[in-house]
Amino acid sequence: MRIDPLRRRWLRHGAAATLAALAPWAGAATGTAAGDDARAVVTDEQARLAWVRARLAALPRAADWLLLGEQHDADAHQWLQAAAVQALAREGRLAALVLEMAERGRDTAALAPDADEAAVRAALAWHDAGWPWRRYGPVVMAAVRAGVPVAGGNLPRRQHGEVMRDAAWDDTLPDAQQRAALHRALDEGHCGLLPAAQLPAMARIQLARDDAMAATLLERRSPDRTVLLVTGAQHARRDRGVPHHLARRAGTDAARACLSIELRATDAARAEPDPAFDALWLTPAVAAVDHCAGLRGRG
Repeated sequence: MRIDPLRRRWLRHGAAATLAALAPWAGAATGTAAGDDARAVVTDEQARLAWVRARLAALPRAADWLLLGEQHDADAHQWLQAAAVQALAREGRLAALVLEMAERGRDTAALAPDADEAAVRAALAWHDAGWPWRRYGPVVMAAVRAGVPVAGGNLPRRQHGEVMRDAAWDDTLPDAQQRAALHRALDEGHCGLLPAAQLPAMARIQLARDDAMAATLLERRSPDRTVLLVTGAQHARRDRGVPHHLARRAGTDAARACLSIELRATDAARAEPDPAFDALWLTPAVAAVDHCAGLRGRG
């Protein structure tokens, strides 16, 4: 699956959206302590592992689901995710790794821990054009080597057309302010070049993708263990992302049973946490690229 430049920018960077209202089940520890800053340790594998283990131990509660919301082009985010997989697996706490980067229905359950990367990629029907294996391979293989199943959670692409035409998806986010915020995020993520009439259809895709990941998390739930979701930060938001759909499918207790962490790449001296997440982990900034410049020049 090749991602067009407009969609690639959305995938890489997400979009800055206004937080209109938090659902009543959101709750959380949004303060950012000095220990939440991983910028000094991301280049050393053992230091990353020790840092992640300490941060997991410091989370406010045990979680059935742990969501790591990344910036897709920040290498440090995938490094921390691989460390989280290793830390949880070594403690026997990791039930499964679920990925936005593979489609729902694909998994590695039939593979042995010593399976080679080609077999793993085939099992997940990996699309390297959209999700470079050099970034995500270490995250996936850390789970495979630990004997932990890896499952795709994303909406299969063959369902996109049907979803875009189905207005019933609008009702899965009933708050009008949240729908408007989602539309703004999608508009910005597509460089402001989408016709306004297309935004509702694009929002349905986003909602259905989040719902597919929530359904996968529910299927993989395991007593006294944690399912780890690797996804973009927009999908990990409590107000309208995967946690919202966990609550919609299984009640507010399900939403409380998850923790959502924003991974943010920044060199800013001060970083304000977003209340749509339970915690914030900071990593070094990545080089800014204006993916919209060339597209706007064609207009």
